[in-house]
Amino acid sequence: MHIAEGFLPPAHAIAWGVASAPFVVHGVRSLTREVRENPESTLLLGASGAFTFVLSALKIPSVTGSCSHPTGTGLGAILFRPPIMAVLGTITLLFQALLLAHGGLTTLGANVFSMAIVGPWAGYAVYRLLRRYDVPLMVGVFFGAFVADLSTYCVTSVQLALAFPDPSTGFLGALGKFGSIFAVTQIPLAVSEGLLTVLVMRLLVQSSKGDLTRLGVFLAGRRDRTRTAETEAVAR
Repeated sequence: MHIAEGFLPPAHAIAWGVASAPFVVHGVRSLTREVRENPESTLLLGASGAFTFVLSALKIPSVTGSCSHPTGTGLGAILFRPPIMAVLGTITLLFQALLLAHGGLTTLGANVFSMAIVGPWAGYAVYRLLRRYDVPLMVGVFFGAFVADLSTYCVTSVQLALAFPDPSTGFLGALGKFGSIFAVTQIPLAVSEGLLTVLVMRLLVQSSKGDLTRLGVFLAGRRDRTRTAETEAVAR
């Protein structure tokens, strides 16, 4: 990931585009509602998109027709939820295809599905699960970003294996080959991205604590929910 322009068979490229479209449409609605109801979120939304753009533009050659790089989607998913990250990720991938020849227009649907949809949802699910059991915020952030990165490459391996099954061992053999090649570069990158996302979140806690509180970033498990309910009851 990103899968290069023209690398997927046309049927596969179309299928991944169709699979991605509903998530992006839902994300556009969520993003529109967020900006309309909370215009003060615009700056943080832009920063999340820029974080994704910069990290995912740092590519390392990997599997033929693809590459390894950080994704940067975990931060936006934690702050604004995965539907909005689907839009920010799609915009990032579109600009990279047009301006940097990174990825491509024919493979945009496949790249969106892996990096802007599955990655954010997987990372956010792990983050919320950990926070539900009162795991410290930064630990949850690290694993959310780590899983968002790594799951993107798992999906990319599946996409490539479906398109180019091994002549002898078929889909599973190709999946093992693509996955093992990606793992060499991607596991260290995922760890690095997790640590960098923690650093950025620490800076946001210091500079934008009010916004993070409004977005529910600090809410964790039952103890925090009980505390919030008690505060609201006193306020009423």
